[in-house]
Amino acid sequence: METIELPAPPKVGMVSLGCPKALVDSERILTKLRSDGYQMSPDYAGADVVLVNTCGFLDSAKEESLSAIGEAIAENGRVIVTGCMGKEAELIRERFPEVLAITGAAQYEDVVGAVHVAAPIPPSAYLNLVPDAGLKLTPRHYSYLKISEGCNHRCAFCIIPSLRGDLVSRRPDAILREAEKLVAAGTKELLVISQDTSAYGVDLKHASYPLKGGGEVRAHMTDLARELGKLGAWVRLHYVYPYPHVDKVVPLMAEGLVLPYLDIPFQHASPTVLKAMKRPANEAKVLERIRGWREICPDIAIRSTFIVGFPGETEADFDYLLQWLDEAKLDRVGAFPFESVTGAAANDLPGIVPEEVKQERYARFMEKTAAISAAKLEAKIGRKLDVIIDAVDPDEGGATGRSKADAPEIDGEVHLRDAGHLQQGDIVPVLVEDADEHDLYGVPAQAARA
Repeated sequence: METIELPAPPKVGMVSLGCPKALVDSERILTKLRSDGYQMSPDYAGADVVLVNTCGFLDSAKEESLSAIGEAIAENGRVIVTGCMGKEAELIRERFPEVLAITGAAQYEDVVGAVHVAAPIPPSAYLNLVPDAGLKLTPRHYSYLKISEGCNHRCAFCIIPSLRGDLVSRRPDAILREAEKLVAAGTKELLVISQDTSAYGVDLKHASYPLKGGGEVRAHMTDLARELGKLGAWVRLHYVYPYPHVDKVVPLMAEGLVLPYLDIPFQHASPTVLKAMKRPANEAKVLERIRGWREICPDIAIRSTFIVGFPGETEADFDYLLQWLDEAKLDRVGAFPFESVTGAAANDLPGIVPEEVKQERYARFMEKTAAISAAKLEAKIGRKLDVIIDAVDPDEGGATGRSKADAPEIDGEVHLRDAGHLQQGDIVPVLVEDADEHDLYGVPAQAARA
């Protein structure tokens, strides 16, 4: 029998920076490259070419991206740049003239084509192998599911529309096919992401599309969430603007189809600041709606992010925000001091807040939200909660996971004792024994009964 000697396929390294949406872009690029026959390299030394997927949202993120490009060039020398900073190709070329190619965000065909030029694949029918669910950069048990690209908002502090364009929604049937493959491959939690999940389908005029097994689904957040909830995995909604139709998603949470979790970027509460940000400014109505959501689904967890020290923010505006937080009692909160972003309209606003004032307000903000979080988590002591396991330490007998109120990387964790027998991806009932400002501590309910 003649032995076929396969050609050695080129290896590609990947450095992925920025938000989960960029991570999904990286996964799609790697999936396409793997299907073309490329292998993945875990380090610089073994790679024939290195891709750096950049973030350009904040100036600090741009510096991190430029640093990553410089490191890749120093360690490997053959580098292709993609992602949001692709809009600033001249800056990258000026700093790193040896970069092989530069492409923008979500330009999958362009970056894959650049890899083919930089490291051509030898022709072989035996090299084109890829799992049905594609390649993932997250653990096997959870997956980010991107439903749209771009944004129609023009917030004063944001340059996303200039980086990624206006809203472009994926067809709901295509999203559901991807979700089905992910669940079949072992995904236990689907994290729905976009720039504006609530606006999903607006550009498609909320048209209906046929489903593989019969019936149809409308390109609308509520309809998509309902169909995703039928797949048997946890479904977590991120980047949800508080449009009126969000009220119709909360009953799906009460039914158990969708996790009782809303990630809503409120950004501020002061009407004056919200107007300057070019954000919706009916903060009193929002408080009323939050109370209504909690009546329908008492366990709903609401997370949000805020900007402190926005141009023109007065001490009165900031005090208004703190009082609003006392009433809203959000479950998970993140914040950052305002940072000027090249190209953002906010740069031209009057009333720049001094850096020391921004930092002082940021510290007060975090102290306030930590106290609210501590009180809410303390109230969970003695309850049984379902927890998805992210990591297990069989030697120490412990495990770390998340409740339905916690998204990976950005929210709190649940730390377990007597849990060394569990596996990553297990979803188990846990008896909560203790809490601090951010995390819960407990024991698997089965072990507690023993």
